[in-house]
Amino acid sequence: MKLWDKGYKTEKIVEAFTVGDDRKLDLRLAKYDVLGNRAHAQMLKHIGILSQKELDDLLTGLETIMQSIEKGEFTIEEGFEDVHSKIEHELTQMIGEAGKKIHTARSRNDQVLVDLHLFARDEIQAIKKLTRDLFDTLLELSKKNADVIMPGYTHTQVAMPSSFGLWFSSFAESLVDDIYLLNAAYKVCDQNPLGSAAGYGSSFPIDRGMTTSLLGFGTMKYNVVAAQRSRGKMETSVAFAIASVAGTLSKMASDICLYMSQNFGFISFPKEYTTGSSIMPHKNNPDVFELVRAKANQLQSLPVQMTMITNNLTTGYHRDFQLLKGGFIGGIDQIKEILEVTNAVIPNMIVNENIVNDPIYDHMYSVEEVNKLVQQGASFREAYRKVGARIMEGNFKPDRHLDHTHEGSIGNLCLQEIREKFETAFDVES
Repeated sequence: MKLWDKGYKTEKIVEAFTVGDDRKLDLRLAKYDVLGNRAHAQMLKHIGILSQKELDDLLTGLETIMQSIEKGEFTIEEGFEDVHSKIEHELTQMIGEAGKKIHTARSRNDQVLVDLHLFARDEIQAIKKLTRDLFDTLLELSKKNADVIMPGYTHTQVAMPSSFGLWFSSFAESLVDDIYLLNAAYKVCDQNPLGSAAGYGSSFPIDRGMTTSLLGFGTMKYNVVAAQRSRGKMETSVAFAIASVAGTLSKMASDICLYMSQNFGFISFPKEYTTGSSIMPHKNNPDVFELVRAKANQLQSLPVQMTMITNNLTTGYHRDFQLLKGGFIGGIDQIKEILEVTNAVIPNMIVNENIVNDPIYDHMYSVEEVNKLVQQGASFREAYRKVGARIMEGNFKPDRHLDHTHEGSIGNLCLQEIREKFETAFDVES
């Protein structure tokens, strides 16, 4: 069944190519299509298009469909172009002519927009929750390992003293920036496009404020052309937020892979969280984090993919938009999967508390010695040259005592301040 059926059959090769994966992908949107239908039906009754009996029948039918979706029994068989045609068909089969009226004053264009906006709002909330779980874990690990010193690196060379407290909480605070972008993406999604129809509105006296309220949107996308133009822009906005979270996870995963190697030995995991080799019996590989890194890097390309599909399209609907759906839904699923596995594995990390006892890290205390001489009255340049000469002559003996007191340093991690910043960002109304 096609909502645009005019009495002729489309060639099979054309139908298969144009429908693509929509039937499968639309199963993810079915719940939201029911919600959109419900609000639209109530509005049609409000403006006199439907009778009370027709509305009651539609709402009953939609509730039956929703129950089948929740039970996992709802399907979109071959022959149906998308979720919209399937639901309209089901309603017509159940309640007769009233089912044929549900499409009055709208288009599949604003239907799919509503579905995607509602879907994205819920998924952003789920991503935020998983991000919060990771934040809590990282801050707890930072507190637990606040005094465990580790080398800091520049140019992949040993540079200055760092700590596991500093390392864990650096990723925790990076997640605050990711929450900011998720909040911004939510705001983009939280605008009702229903009523824009095919992109130019309708001659029916529809009440868009009513559907905005019924669907729980914060506002509506007032201009109908702007509403249709949000197709692609909304997905790209969400993709940028997902990519931001993915960037944090990729960086952390890369560090973990490096720090797990025998050459570093900074951290380890119980063998149950690693994988082995088919020929090397000693191997405990960080496959989980290698895949986290790779999948997160894939996600960082998602905004580019969305942009390249939509960036030169003229005003109005184009079938190109259909190709956004797979990457969009897949990207959401992938970031959730990455967060879930990271949340499961990270708490089991074992930190090596004796890293800096190795003399190969002695020189990372050189800056501490320079700073000490400056505090005793030497100029910085004089102190730098003096310590540099001792290193070159092989006479440098490190003082491992560290006294870092400023905000955000080894000795003052500001964990409470970071938590407050996260809570403020997380609790932004969305």
